Amino acid sequence: MAQSSIPPESLAQAVRALAAMRAEIAKAVVGQTDVVEQTLAALLAGGHVLIEGVPGLGKTLLVRALARTFDGQFGRIQFTPDLMPADVTGHTLYDQGARQFTTRRGPVFTNLLLADEINRAPAKTQAALLEVMQEGQVTIEGVAHPLAPPFMVLATQNPIEQEGTYALPEAQLDRFLLKIRIDYPPADEEARMVRQVTAGHVGERLNVDAVAPLLKPAGVITLQNITAAVAVDDKVLDYAVRIVRATRTWTGVAMGCGPRGGIALVRAARATALIAGRDFVTPDDVKRIAAPALRHRMLPAPELEIEGHTSDSILRSLLEKVEAPRT
Repeated sequence: MAQSSIPPESLAQAVRALAAMRAEIAKAVVGQTDVVEQTLAALLAGGHVLIEGVPGLGKTLLVRALARTFDGQFGRIQFTPDLMPADVTGHTLYDQGARQFTTRRGPVFTNLLLADEINRAPAKTQAALLEVMQEGQVTIEGVAHPLAPPFMVLATQNPIEQEGTYALPEAQLDRFLLKIRIDYPPADEEARMVRQVTAGHVGERLNVDAVAPLLKPAGVITLQNITAAVAVDDKVLDYAVRIVRATRTWTGVAMGCGPRGGIALVRAARATALIAGRDFVTPDDVKRIAAPALRHRMLPAPELEIEGHTSDSILRSLLEKVEAPRT
């Protein structure tokens, strides 16, 4: 079995910090434990997430609460059909007083960026953001401006309302480490949420005051480095690759996952293992994060979609058939 290079004291500190972050986020976000865990896993893996869900389920609240836990900067862009690339990245303008051109940085210069309803902007604007996600820098008038780490984009889209939207192409979807689905909460969690939001508060302003900052941005970078050192045994890595390769030949799949799917699956499984308090990845970690890591990288055949099958249902069947390593 592969051995981890993480010192025991560093592992213990990381596990405590992650447990504390989850506890602080829970003060603002009621329930949605899987969504919180998957978002945290993406942050640890240094990836970006696409969150799909109907309005009003707490996506903005989750991002703001997560940013507050490590005292990070939070930015939000409301994507609209008339949004231009410069509105995202920034632009140069002529300052008549100083008689020189100055650079005005766009909202992407932050730690956590909420790209709300990303599929409402045209392809050119979507591409501007996705280029920033890939390169970690913005080029304005030929000058590169690096983004301060950690940098993470959390893009949202509404799965129901498609009028006036521009679907993200498969090549751009592949840039997101995870696609997270957020659903309606159970009855008890919804009652607790309504009670918490309405108790002594006027209006609907998102309140994250109860969330205490635990880390600095440098602390998140340390956690990311620890995540990268989580051990992955060759048999577990082979298992992840076999899952990805199986999507390419599975009955009813029009387009399977590319090699980036295997890379994303292993990176996310490492983060999942660390959140669970371990310095090594198990096959269950791979299974647990397989749907968020792969659902947006595969395309069901039209005849299966007509019958109600989705990427998730296909992945469930696939995971039952692909044999996991026993030892």
